[in-house]
Amino acid sequence: MTAAARPAELPLFGQMPGDISVSFEFFPPKSEKMEAQLWDAITQLAPLAPSFVSVTYGAGGTTRERTHATVARIIRETGLVPAAHLTCVGASKAEIAEIVDQYWDAGVRRIVALRGDPPPADGGKFVPHPEGYTSAADLVAGLTARHDFDISVAAYPEVHPEALSAEADLDNLKRKIDAGASRAITQFFYSTDAYFRFLDKVLAAGITAPILPGIMPVTSFAAIRRMSGNTEIPGWLEAMFEGLDERPGPRALVAAVAAADLCKRLYDGGVRDFHFYTLNKAEQAYAICQLLGLRPNTKPVTNPVENAA
Repeated sequence: MTAAARPAELPLFGQMPGDISVSFEFFPPKSEKMEAQLWDAITQLAPLAPSFVSVTYGAGGTTRERTHATVARIIRETGLVPAAHLTCVGASKAEIAEIVDQYWDAGVRRIVALRGDPPPADGGKFVPHPEGYTSAADLVAGLTARHDFDISVAAYPEVHPEALSAEADLDNLKRKIDAGASRAITQFFYSTDAYFRFLDKVLAAGITAPILPGIMPVTSFAAIRRMSGNTEIPGWLEAMFEGLDERPGPRALVAAVAAADLCKRLYDGGVRDFHFYTLNKAEQAYAICQLLGLRPNTKPVTNPVENAA
């Protein structure tokens, strides 16, 4: 038996045209060393001309301040378009209004609106602030009423762990889109079938907004398991990383190839927009984009927001 040859014996990523759009997620640094790592990642990935870069956000004043500082620096020092994360956790509507007004005044026009994960002190159960938003859809409606933001929300191809059912989860996504969201970004996944089945259900529900696949290269298999929720971790993926726990170099190479293969299969199914969870590291995301045919933009990236108050 012989392996079936690809057309013209091309390698797996041969002649990829690079006709894709990418976006990257970062998290705000907690130390000077982490800040240096973040800005190294931003500097390396900026030439790929992402459509936007998002900065995560958690409950609590310190985290909010770090997110705001990171977003402000992106606006001040780069030509990238930042999208600031916002959650419903631990804040009143008035507090969120103050935050979004500050973002708007700083030139931020994109928001990633999330319900947010409850802090451990709440026993893992989301409890709305007495004067706050009760859901991501509620938050989107509030943001839309206040400013003309471009809003992204979360989607779950394999169902949110707290959803009553797949149908309830899809209904929740529709409420977020109907409230004014422009697109959804998925939780990371490793099954293209799960993503495409989800798209079929989304379209059947009358949702036409783009659903960007969230791509998470495996930097730590233990971490992926911890964060997976309802996300299936295929046996073949686990086998690929067997014995690499203490070998970060080979693990990073395998992770980049595995994620690039996932993206290639999504590309072959018609996907052209990809969102990468970078964990503030550039190498893997850059390598994946390279394999997909995307090349650096040699022209300066300009920020279209600009200077609007």
